[in-house]
Amino acid sequence: MQFIITLDRFLTILLIASMVAILTRRLKVPYSVGLVFAGILLAFIPLFSGIPFTKELIFNIFLPPLVFEAAIQIRWSNLRSEFFLILILATAGLCLSAAVTAAGMRYLADWAWISALLFGALIAATDPVSVIATFNEAGVHSRIRLLVEAESLLNDGTAAVAFAVILAAAAGGAMTLSGIAGKLALTVGGGVLCGALVAGVIMILERRAGDNLVEFTLTTVTAYGSFLIAEHFHFSGVLASLTAGLLVGNLRLMQAGSDDVRKAITAYWEYLGFLANSFIFIGIGVQVSLQNFKAVILPAICAILLVLVGRACAVYPFCALFRRSELRVQGKHQLVLFWGGLRGALALALAVGLPLWVPHREEIISVTFAVVAFSIFVQGMSMTPLLRRIGEIHKGDAS
Repeated sequence: MQFIITLDRFLTILLIASMVAILTRRLKVPYSVGLVFAGILLAFIPLFSGIPFTKELIFNIFLPPLVFEAAIQIRWSNLRSEFFLILILATAGLCLSAAVTAAGMRYLADWAWISALLFGALIAATDPVSVIATFNEAGVHSRIRLLVEAESLLNDGTAAVAFAVILAAAAGGAMTLSGIAGKLALTVGGGVLCGALVAGVIMILERRAGDNLVEFTLTTVTAYGSFLIAEHFHFSGVLASLTAGLLVGNLRLMQAGSDDVRKAITAYWEYLGFLANSFIFIGIGVQVSLQNFKAVILPAICAILLVLVGRACAVYPFCALFRRSELRVQGKHQLVLFWGGLRGALALALAVGLPLWVPHREEIISVTFAVVAFSIFVQGMSMTPLLRRIGEIHKGDAS
């Protein structure tokens, strides 16, 4: 399948992304919001109205570096102490969120069960790019940053796996409970194994590299190779890149002989993350302007409300389970987890990649864009004031 962006488009998007980054910092607006708005304006220019926005483009080109870049930043020593809480939020919490959304769309929007279940699974994945960007600009490194970023990474993997299992069950007819459990275990275990094997082989080569350029190349191979190999065998590519990133970040970067090597590799991946986010959010803006939201206004409103309710169900009840333990989450941090659960690249990739036989397919895609647009513009724009109000950042610290 073809997903080519011509050179003139590529260079122009890079220039626009740079200008947006400068402008949004001056205007104190989240970078992702500025990119989506720029994309909406670009849609009226013939050169950009046909920018491809396919599952292959998002999933195979942009998603691996985003997952890998976030994973290499997470220290296992920090993650280990919070792992059980994060795991519960990203698995049981996400499944409950997806179930609430699916049930609501089945009965309020009158969608077929398969459509509602697929939508519930794909829209449950969070993408807190705006929140993390705000944390970066304000220099926030508190516990809530780890919770937001790590939970997002793990629930992306959970959502992708749940979506694949539901789709496989629907395509293959009735599946037994043991069959679903087996498919789930194979998808998760295979993804983790692919990530670990690729990362292990590449890290052995990296020890003999002795050159930053070679290190950049090998980590790029790790991110994409683990993802593509896992997807080839119908495992979870997201979990593969996540596993590879965690291993490289904690075993390779932390044991690198020089701070310069660590800083160089980290800076390289931050740049790749910047590029991927720039193309994704500009693409979202272009596609949002092309959607016929009038035709799906009621399902879209229902979906937005249900997604918020589902996210609340994913956060508050499960955080309450830990209220008497060392993993207790403060009320203000629960609010950030709830309101900071923005939707983005993974949800859109899964939506636009739905098979043609899925009932209400076009409606699902338009509603997904509506939910993503709401989360970026409404939740994304309000995150900085919220973080400032609860005392996570102070006046003048963040854009």
